Amino acid sequence: MGLKILHTADWHLDSPFTGFSQAQREVLKQRQREIPRKVAEACRRENCQMMLLAGDVFDGVPNRDTVDSLKAVLGSIAVPVFIAPGNHDFIGPDSPWLEVWPENVHIFAGPISSVSLPELDCRVYGAGYESMDCGPLLARFQREGDERYHIGVLHGDPVQKNSPYCPITNAQVRSSGLDCLALGHIHKAGFFRAGQTLCVWPGCPMGRGWDEAGEKGVCVLTLEEEAQVQAVPLDTLRFHNLQADVEGGAEEALEKLLPGAGSQDFYRITLTGYGSVDPAALRRRFPEFPNLELRDETRPPLDIWAGAGADTLEGVYFRLLQEELEASPDNREIIQRAAEISRRLLDGREVQL
Repeated sequence: MGLKILHTADWHLDSPFTGFSQAQREVLKQRQREIPRKVAEACRRENCQMMLLAGDVFDGVPNRDTVDSLKAVLGSIAVPVFIAPGNHDFIGPDSPWLEVWPENVHIFAGPISSVSLPELDCRVYGAGYESMDCGPLLARFQREGDERYHIGVLHGDPVQKNSPYCPITNAQVRSSGLDCLALGHIHKAGFFRAGQTLCVWPGCPMGRGWDEAGEKGVCVLTLEEEAQVQAVPLDTLRFHNLQADVEGGAEEALEKLLPGAGSQDFYRITLTGYGSVDPAALRRRFPEFPNLELRDETRPPLDIWAGAGADTLEGVYFRLLQEELEASPDNREIIQRAAEISRRLLDGREVQL
């Protein structure tokens, strides 16, 4: 029948959210505190038999309320939960990972160790950081035991081979013998296969800044003959980087981009095209989007006929177009368009046909 697992990482609970206003920080912190509940709901909704948390659950030393709330949520999940602490929540002397956690929660500490789950015919391997950096935990590792499924959970970097955060190489993954290696650390979801092993990281469930824009969520792993991965989005606050061409009207351009109802999501919209806009005034027209940021990269309105008639090749060209415009009213649209394209090209501006 296979095995179904919810895989998540990089919650960064209690992030400081520096660089934002006090009001924005409150919104971000409030929405971030909803992550554990949303992930637990996804685990139940997807009928997963296990949950893997691949590190950076906390962002440094967490608040007491954050720890207690997380214990309550994880304890309410009727499946085993395995946690591999990372560089932002490593197991130091005062780490909350050293406290008593619900019976269904297992914290991996130190070098790679394993837990057998006979009821799932599965063995789970993991390790936890003991400082901000960590060597290649997967080096020379190979699975053991005769269970049907072998799963690893680590906070590691599969992108940079010289990373100080447990670098993971294709060769290590291939020789591990694991069915699946569940990673944390990289905030944008991705995966690759090495031999028979699927190596996957879910990205963060909620962005913390403009460099983490777009849809975020968790992964659901299905282990049968071959491990498969499915991205499951969460209804968390999002960052959006968008562009709006103002030539047809700045307000109309924004209305096309923004959702019909208001939103607490963070929108950074770059205004482009030819026209004159007042970003502050335009921003006030959308009070239902409190976290809307407008960037003005518009250019002055295009003066198509500038210099027409001047004693230059360019001046003669546009004078001839003007004369043709007056002589051929039936072709007015075509001539006007030809003049506009010519002016854009001469001004070194982009032309879209």
